[in-house]
Amino acid sequence: MKVTIDGQSIDVEPGTTILQAARMIGGDLVPPAMCYYSKLKGSGGKCRCCLVEVSKGSEADPRPMPKLMASCVTGCMDGMEVNSKSSARVTEARKSVTEFLLINHPLDCPICDQAGECDLQNLSFEHGNPKSRYIEEKRTFEPEDIGPNIQLHMNRCILCQRCVQVADQLTDNRVHGVLDRGDHANISTGISKAIDNEFSGNMIDVCPVGALTDKTFRFKSRVWFNKPYNAHRECTTPGCCGKTTVWMFGGEIQRVTGRKDEYHEVEEFICNSCRFDHKNVNDWVIEGPREFEKDSVINQNNHTQKLEKVQIDTEKNILMGRDVDRKKISMAEIPLNTNNQNS
Repeated sequence: MKVTIDGQSIDVEPGTTILQAARMIGGDLVPPAMCYYSKLKGSGGKCRCCLVEVSKGSEADPRPMPKLMASCVTGCMDGMEVNSKSSARVTEARKSVTEFLLINHPLDCPICDQAGECDLQNLSFEHGNPKSRYIEEKRTFEPEDIGPNIQLHMNRCILCQRCVQVADQLTDNRVHGVLDRGDHANISTGISKAIDNEFSGNMIDVCPVGALTDKTFRFKSRVWFNKPYNAHRECTTPGCCGKTTVWMFGGEIQRVTGRKDEYHEVEEFICNSCRFDHKNVNDWVIEGPREFEKDSVINQNNHTQKLEKVQIDTEKNILMGRDVDRKKISMAEIPLNTNNQNS
């Protein structure tokens, strides 16, 4: 089947969603997603961040779809044409969804451990309004202890339900879920039980905001001060791949996470033993520094990023002197050593 998104066409298999097709194309046209997670079955259709405009349904029925569609749960049809980033209607809808998500979200970024790798921060940066029209009191919840390793901040939760699906699909006995309804809906455990399953730490990795954070890393450091490295170990826990990203500050491992792709989704899930119990460098085989997307705040001090040569075009009256000296000032002729961490 042939699908066209923002003027770019691609052939996809039957059953492919619009979001999956957009990710195959890549680039800025990929819709944002806060609840969809490709590694979790049944995810998507909750946050409405990935709305797109279907201007042509298919070759058989070319009529446009009257409403904006959630790209993560809408299947592709042969000849379908979709407007994502190019649609002013879609842009306005994403701004409205972002404003809705931020209505009750607290301004915890200065103290939140998720700051710097938060999907809601990225969404707000692109589609957020600098001022809030909401004058009522924000929704708040009492702190709840859900176990020794995971800190729950329910005030930050956007009810994407990824953590519930992780528990359903990776663990044997899920003890938490969505309680109550409407604006009282919240993530909690049944009768204040503790979440202690061996794969429960993956809830931290899939959470797109700072609602679930690592207690062993809490308030230790900002993520952009850490250097991420790919590492692995021979893990004996059934179902654990043992392949992780270790976040180091100097010679100390401050936290361990699963390896994530460009859409912030883990490649393979890891066990709690790898995540929480092995913080010694000797426990791991360090493979090398991990690369991140170009615009990531974590990547600003990463020596693996590609740096462009700087050339300053100025009038001769501003920088007096010979042309050869002006070129030297702009560093255009100075070779750039990308292997040097101080570059």
